[in-house]
Amino acid sequence: MTTQILLAGFGGQGLLFAGKFLAYAGLIEGKQVSWLPSYGPEMRGGTANCSVILSDEPIGSPIVLAPDILVAMNLPSFMKFAPAVQPGGLLLADSAMFAAQTDRTDVRAFYLPATQMAYENGMQGLANILLVGKLLHEANILAPKTARAAMEKTIPPRKAALLEKNLQALQYGMRWQAEA
Repeated sequence: MTTQILLAGFGGQGLLFAGKFLAYAGLIEGKQVSWLPSYGPEMRGGTANCSVILSDEPIGSPIVLAPDILVAMNLPSFMKFAPAVQPGGLLLADSAMFAAQTDRTDVRAFYLPATQMAYENGMQGLANILLVGKLLHEANILAPKTARAAMEKTIPPRKAALLEKNLQALQYGMRWQAEA
């Protein structure tokens, strides 16, 4: 089984970090992994996206053109990549950053106000991890028990104090349910 994931938004939203977390989790579970970051020259505030492929077989190309899963954290990324999500795929969007929604009925779409949720719960800067938590819950592509080991590997030693907050954000995203 192969899962192609695209995380897209502005530089500084933690998309490359989120992609690296997913890649490490895949490695821990013995999967073939590809992690390909891409960002504009502006860095913070410019475009940023990250392609992650998790597979049981060798990966031929690291480029994700038609993702099975899209995490969009800004409107330009949503508009650009939502049409490319595979039928039957998963679309996750930070609805605190934009109000647009897809009219596609062949994908499962979730609109989390992740940036707002992070701010209101003392998790500023962790909207990316809230969205990844929801991704893990809905896609069922990695075991939840892998999360701690992958997060420990992803967070550099100089920022070890952020481990627990990241794990809390991940759990919060996994538990999030849209209000009816």
